[in-house]
Amino acid sequence: MSVKEIIKKCSRLSVYEQRVVKDDYAELVFFSKDVVAWGENIAEALGPAIKSAEAKPTKNALDLTKDHGGIWDNQTLFGKEFNGYSIIAMFCPWQDEVHTTLKIICLKK
Repeated sequence: MSVKEIIKKCSRLSVYEQRVVKDDYAELVFFSKDVVAWGENIAEALGPAIKSAEAKPTKNALDLTKDHGGIWDNQTLFGKEFNGYSIIAMFCPWQDEVHTTLKIICLKK
């Protein structure tokens, strides 16, 4: 599975701003009111969240995300290992409570 394939699986969902979509990285902004739908679509590709927005980040979650801004208490993290690489997805809600940034990153082993 690639970053672009995950984005394609979410194509029926509303996007506020598409910042970057490459083979190994994507960043877009969606409306926070759609966070459940986005979470369901990302979970279909990567499995259930490994860190919910309500949970404190574990050492593993911090290690996975350290090169990409880290993971904060109010953020959600998904991740799955494939043959030779991992993909993580981070939901980063904005302070305005209206928008959420989604980052999907391919991590090479």
